[in-house]
Amino acid sequence: MNLRVRVVRCACAGGHHWYADIDDADDLQPDDPFWFVDGCPTQSRALEIACAQLQLLSGEAISGRQLTRVQEAHLVHV
Repeated sequence: MNLRVRVVRCACAGGHHWYADIDDADDLQPDDPFWFVDGCPTQSRALEIACAQLQLLSGEAISGRQLTRVQEAHLVHV
């Protein structure tokens, strides 16, 4: 697995904001990330939040845990 952060500027009806997600760089269809955040006021804030989450997800992957994708999260019962 090769986790990566993507940060994108969005220009929606609600105004400009930043979106970030974390996905596997080797995933041929990056439409279901492992994590995302939306509505960040600045690029640096989106990147800061995403990098903190990347550190957590990387630790889980290194310890052998299966990472759950956003669209699968509702299927997981804790």
